[in-house]
Amino acid sequence: MNLGSSANIASLPGTTAAKEEKEEKKTLGPEAPEHRDLFVRAQRRKLSDERKSVTHKFSVGSHEGYLIVGMHEDGMPGEIFIKMSKEGSTLSGFMDGLAISISIGLQYGVPLKTLVDKLTNTRFEPSGFTQNPEIRYASSVLDYIARWLGGRFISLDYLKPGTATSEGELVTPFRGTAADAANAKSDEASARLAETADAPSCSTCGMLMSPNGSCFKCMNCGGTSGCS
Repeated sequence: MNLGSSANIASLPGTTAAKEEKEEKKTLGPEAPEHRDLFVRAQRRKLSDERKSVTHKFSVGSHEGYLIVGMHEDGMPGEIFIKMSKEGSTLSGFMDGLAISISIGLQYGVPLKTLVDKLTNTRFEPSGFTQNPEIRYASSVLDYIARWLGGRFISLDYLKPGTATSEGELVTPFRGTAADAANAKSDEASARLAETADAPSCSTCGMLMSPNGSCFKCMNCGGTSGCS
């Protein structure tokens, strides 16, 4: 066996380069997946530096907060801020993140109705009675915020307890004057109060019940006062 010829083959430039290439591939590992855009990116519609806004104070249970809604020139919301009274709490941090998510969604064209429908009737603490005569009870802070946004910018139907909306339903936003909106809300609230004047509170969730034949039914959780 000629050992000299074997040494010469191992020292060839091509053989050395092949070994280095194999070692480099082992070091790098599998190739990183390539990011591909499957959908056309929507154009972000930012608000102007000066914009109109609405500030709403709310209270759910024993938790108070402020909801600030910045609006586009056409009066539709483009960003929201949620400030809870207890700064630094877990609830306050959660609401800050939620407000950022909703604001970015609105600016990228997500319909407000879609966001409101997803957040309405969510249930977790804190929950309870509110100081708003049009939303007497909220099953969570998200439920209150969603129903207020829906009633303010989409339809007064969102202020009714237990309102369920379908995904494909089209609701025409209220375009009347502020006085017309106030009168419509007042008439609707009066009609609801007349309906539930003698109604008891639900033993499950505390919501005022509505007449249902010879007994009463809770429109919020579905409980009854004894009827089937």
